[in-house]
Amino acid sequence: MMKPKIVLKVGSSNISNGQRIDEDKIAAIARLISELRARYDVLLVSSGAVASGYTRLKIDKSLLPNKQALASIGQPLLMQTYRTRFQKYGIEVSQILLTQNNFDSRTQTQCAKDCIDTLLAHSILPIINENDSTALTEFVGDNDRLSAYVAHYFGAQLLVILSDIDGYFDKNPALDSNAKIRPQVERIDPAELEAPHTPNASFATGGIVTKLMAAHFLLKRDKAMFLTNGNNLEVLRALLLEGRQTSGTLFGTLPEAICALDSVR
Repeated sequence: MMKPKIVLKVGSSNISNGQRIDEDKIAAIARLISELRARYDVLLVSSGAVASGYTRLKIDKSLLPNKQALASIGQPLLMQTYRTRFQKYGIEVSQILLTQNNFDSRTQTQCAKDCIDTLLAHSILPIINENDSTALTEFVGDNDRLSAYVAHYFGAQLLVILSDIDGYFDKNPALDSNAKIRPQVERIDPAELEAPHTPNASFATGGIVTKLMAAHFLLKRDKAMFLTNGNNLEVLRALLLEGRQTSGTLFGTLPEAICALDSVR
C-alpha cells in the first residue's frame, strides 16, 4: 500500500542560533524523519542557506545581492550538514531548488513532481528550498508559503510547519499571558492575513502571518496544515506516529490517511 505523503517545513529558527547552523538540531530532525519514513513519504522543505553562508562571509544580508551571494555559499554547506546527519540512518538525500516559474507552468510543475516521485520511489529524501541565488523578491516570499505550494502541487496529504512558536494563539502571547493555543482552525479571517510580518529570528523571513497565508492557501484547497514548535519534536511524533494532538494548531481536518495509522506498516 502506498504511504501517505507529508511535507515537513523547517525554518531558519529551527536550525540556526542566529550566528551558525546548529548541527544538534539538524540531528534531531534527521532522527525524527527517519522514524516518520516508516509510515510516510516525507518531503523536507528547509530554510537555512543564508544562515549557513553567513558563517563564512559576514556581509549585510538585508541587501538582495548580498543575500543571494550568501545563499549560494550556504546552500552546499547546508546540504552537506544534512547529508552527514542522514547518513547515520542510511538515508540518501537530494537537493531541489525551486522558483516561481516552477509553479507558473503546468509543464514545469509536473516535471518537478515527477522528479520528486521518482526520488521517493527509490527511498531518497528530497530536500527543497527556494533558489535564493536567482529568485526575485516577488517569488513566494518565504519557505512557509513555498512549502504550501509544494504540499498542494506535489500531492501531499499534510503540511507540517516547524516554527519557534507552539502554535497559533487566540491572542499575542508576547503581550498577553492569558493567550491560549487554538488547537484547530477551520477558517482564517482575511484581516489576520494583513498584519505586518514579524519574524523572531535574525535569519527568518516570515512570522505568523506567512504561516497563516500558507494555511489559508491550503484550506481553500481542502488540505490541512499543522503548526508546531520545532524545539519540541515530541508533539509531532505524538500526532503522526500515535494519532494524539498534545499541542500545536491543526488548520483544517487531519486527513484520513494520517488518522489511519494502522493502514501503513
